[in-house]
Amino acid sequence: QVQLVESGGGLVQPGGSLRLSCAASGGVFSIYNMAWYRRAPGKERELVAHISRGSSTTYADSVKGRFTISRDNAKNTVYLQMNSLRPEDTAVYYCNVHSTTIWGQGTQVTVSS
Repeated sequence: QVQLVESGGGLVQPGGSLRLSCAASGGVFSIYNMAWYRRAPGKERELVAHISRGSSTTYADSVKGRFTISRDNAKNTVYLQMNSLRPEDTAVYYCNVHSTTIWGQGTQVTVSS
């Protein structure tokens, strides 16, 4: 049974940075395509970034040039580096084994002055 645990969320001022981590256990991490999603209050969940098992990446238009997804297969971990944060980035961020029902518990990111 694969389990995902996110960390790294918090409160940050506009223009600041955070790095989210998602640690996987119970599976063969290196073969998974991984993704970060977010759900803002009153909005639908949206795909933020995706990284394939070969480390190809894609991003939502709203975060291109500001967010970077990466993975470390030796540590069974996927990261989301978030720079130039905006209030509209406020959401609960979730890690996902892409195209599966395997989700982490989520980590809150709040961007506010």
